[in-house]
Amino acid sequence: MIFTRTPLKKWTAGDKLNNSILIKLGENWKYLGFSGAAPKKWRKRPMFRLMIQKLKKNPKKIVFTEGEDPRILEAAARLLSGTFLTPILIGDPDKIYRVADEECLNVKGATILQPHTYEKMDEMVDKMVKLRKGKMTPEQCREVLQQGNYFGTMLVAMKEADCLLGGATYSTADTVRPALQLIKTKPGNKIVSSCFILVRPFATGGNQVLAMGDCAINIEPTEDDLVEITQEVAACARRFGAEPKVAMLSYSTMGSGKGPMVDKMRNACKKLQAMDLDFPVDGEFQFDAAVSPTVGHLKAPKSNVAGRANTFIFPDISSGNIGYKIAQRMGNFDAYGPILLGLNAPINDLSRGCNAMEVYSMSIITAALAD
Repeated sequence: MIFTRTPLKKWTAGDKLNNSILIKLGENWKYLGFSGAAPKKWRKRPMFRLMIQKLKKNPKKIVFTEGEDPRILEAAARLLSGTFLTPILIGDPDKIYRVADEECLNVKGATILQPHTYEKMDEMVDKMVKLRKGKMTPEQCREVLQQGNYFGTMLVAMKEADCLLGGATYSTADTVRPALQLIKTKPGNKIVSSCFILVRPFATGGNQVLAMGDCAINIEPTEDDLVEITQEVAACARRFGAEPKVAMLSYSTMGSGKGPMVDKMRNACKKLQAMDLDFPVDGEFQFDAAVSPTVGHLKAPKSNVAGRANTFIFPDISSGNIGYKIAQRMGNFDAYGPILLGLNAPINDLSRGCNAMEVYSMSIITAALAD
């Protein structure tokens, strides 16, 4: 059976359709579906190889809140071919299989759940009522659980899944709100924050890995918020193979400028330095002083971070969002995120403009954080 609407005479051996491969065996064509091989650029991304190797030893289940979306299904098909991550697709099974057939995708092996037919719905409602601590009635919980974002989050809360990825059609707020209400923040954490991991290859081999936060969640973090954000972003950087050297960023370097924003970054830095941390943090720094050894030595000669930073904390969401996008677009970095930090389980958000490859990448990152 050939899953293509394109006439066969236009296809040759090895041609790809939606990242799927058609080959010719004798006189017969065979549709292989997704190849288990990593994308070409990943061959120079050891962090993904390591994450996949780890997941193969301890496979996870990931919930996709928008299981009918073709981009989600394309990523799910690739994940299924890798056998290290089981997709749970939320949606109408008939529609999911119809879209998969139209897109020539094999999603057999995925778990498909639909809220109104879910056999454990009564148990889920009871659990949600307890988690909401009287803020919602059973009837209100049952109604809201018909939405994929709440239903998927409760699957994680009930340990039916290890992690969740949403946002292909939902807003960031619609992904984060159920997580805050039902998964909640880790002990000791007061906020949810985020970071982006940026990766590009060195000309001499290997990869440069940077972490930037908070670029997506906290609009105007306080000093204490920044202390928490810094610790979470540093821990995330370490999980992706970067030993964090943290720069608190500003338009001032070590008192060269004045203003409330400068004071905020400087004070947050002092609070961090007074803690028993296992990574260096310094600032406040302008970006050039943080990354250029020459400028760093000139402006902050006594700093053990200036000119060597790889983890960057921004004073607000505006500067953070602009900063990571400049690095991505003009610095030729691959940007992975936003990775949500501070929750009791990995819940991550996609851009509504994402493609299937980005869904696949974020699925692996999200699952890797579940350990």
